[in-house]
Amino acid sequence: MTSIILLSVFGIINLFLGFLRSNKILLPAAMVILAIVFGANLYDWNAAPESYFSNMLTIDRYSVAFTGIVVLTTLLLIPFSQKYVRDGQENLAEYYSLLLFSLVGAIMMVSYDNLLMLFVGIEILSVSMYVLAGTDKRNVRSNEAALKYFLMGSFATGILLFGIALVYGATGTFQLTQINAGIVNPANATLQPMLYIGMLLMFIGISFKVSAAPFHYWTPDVYEGTPTFFTAFMSTVVKTAGFAAFFKLLMAAFFAAKGFWIPTIMAITVLTLLIGNVGAVAQNSVKRMLAYSSISHAGYLFIALVAVNGKLSVNALFFYSLAYSVATIAAFAVLKLVSDQRQREDYAGFNGLAKTNPLLAFVMTVAMLSLAGIPLTGGFFGKFFTFGAAIDRGYIGLIVFAVLMSMVSIYYYLRPIIAMYMQPAEDDNAEPIVVGAFQSVVLVVLAVFTLVLGILPGLFSEVFK
Repeated sequence: MTSIILLSVFGIINLFLGFLRSNKILLPAAMVILAIVFGANLYDWNAAPESYFSNMLTIDRYSVAFTGIVVLTTLLLIPFSQKYVRDGQENLAEYYSLLLFSLVGAIMMVSYDNLLMLFVGIEILSVSMYVLAGTDKRNVRSNEAALKYFLMGSFATGILLFGIALVYGATGTFQLTQINAGIVNPANATLQPMLYIGMLLMFIGISFKVSAAPFHYWTPDVYEGTPTFFTAFMSTVVKTAGFAAFFKLLMAAFFAAKGFWIPTIMAITVLTLLIGNVGAVAQNSVKRMLAYSSISHAGYLFIALVAVNGKLSVNALFFYSLAYSVATIAAFAVLKLVSDQRQREDYAGFNGLAKTNPLLAFVMTVAMLSLAGIPLTGGFFGKFFTFGAAIDRGYIGLIVFAVLMSMVSIYYYLRPIIAMYMQPAEDDNAEPIVVGAFQSVVLVVLAVFTLVLGILPGLFSEVFK
């Protein structure tokens, strides 16, 4: 609860900092705020679980762990907004405040115990992202992205809310544990079809938020049109919060009906893996490739949900979310730096990068290898733990398919590496990409963190014991 209060208060204060008409104070202020929130969140790790708002929201180790991921991800991402500060971007204080408010929604999504609180959290996060997607007013693609995201997100929200209403109608409660008890001992068995329809509608609504197929169609266009900085936030924080919320919904509210929803989630998993990986192969834009990559990783995260394997599943979900977020931030950070200077987002824009900017090439290589699941990176153990949880439940066929899709992903993740190390720059006199000293430090931290996750996975693989 401390994190929510701090982010809300600091978000409002940050709005008033905009009156100073000096963007230079906003970036360090945002980083200090996030560092304080991250520390306050860690302080709650050993505290006893505590409920708020009539048991609608609970702060426990689960919420603290996933809150830590979303806050840390934002903290590592913020330095790459430096160009907005340097260029004198208008309304920068509002953008930072919207990021802080969106984090409030993300924290509510990982801490809810009531479906109404889940809905409020999703909407706080979503509305902020609708605005941030269209912040580049001079770019038609950004305006298009914001409109598409808003319209399709509104439909998904309506579907989700309709599902919540049907679940409430069938069980008479919004509380997760009481919904599960109502499934075990239904007060009126004739309402069971209403419950199952409500569950399906809720799955559709949340699947849209995490870019799962077949509700992913907005993702490539919105990711491509949204400014890269906010795309990175969207592909990490939104996805982590979405899957943490989805996992809690299935385990706490609908566990008794797992015989109904496991086949549904498994079908979504297979379709998401197939569309995400095959779609990424066909892309010539690195940004669109990362959009389809985000879809494919939603499929791998779904495997942890399908496994329904207690601590194995939740630990796998946590580790995968952490490894994916760190690698994705690194990839988008390098892409932003390259596209800002070279004014292109295709693979050719990375040609010869190893010669002009060895650090950027190294960080991008580590990020691509981690996303591909290559050993000695965090992504490898993320998939290892996730696949292990599913194999323990006997889902051998699903894991074989996931491994085949991982093999497909190696092709498109190697393309930027080949461009950086094996292709000459299109301009022999190409100047190095300008990277700030602090940005360089953060890039090194991201690369090292990814390697630490791959070399010493035990540090983060058993957070929930």
